[in-house]
Amino acid sequence: MDKKLFPNDAIIVTENFDVHQDWETPIPGFLILACRRKIRSIMEFNQEEIQEFGPLLMKVRQALKDVLAIDTVYLYQAEDTTHEQFHLWILPRYSWMEKFGTRIQSVRPIIEHAKERFGDERNIVAVKETARTLRESIEK
Repeated sequence: MDKKLFPNDAIIVTENFDVHQDWETPIPGFLILACRRKIRSIMEFNQEEIQEFGPLLMKVRQALKDVLAIDTVYLYQAEDTTHEQFHLWILPRYSWMEKFGTRIQSVRPIIEHAKERFGDERNIVAVKETARTLRESIEK
């Protein structure tokens, strides 16, 4: 398993969900929206989670647009993951990602590229600062 670069960079925590910077990937604004209950599928959401999920995702997406000027994101969720917890990847698309293409197959090479090239201290600090700025924007 890769090391956790950002284990404590929560963006917003609610009764049902936790939104945080992806722990292992130094891409500013690459967020994980995770259900706090141990479930694997959106099909297992209870009524309270259903009602909170959409507005929470919209709030996070709006913050990405307002704070980082992100026009496009990839939303990815896999029910057959090895993790035992529902989580949705919210991957912002930056111009440097264009060379990898725009299909789902581009996601893994993008993540590997970021891990290989952006793991230096300067980028780590920038990702942490982005997480702080997103958190402050959402708290307003």
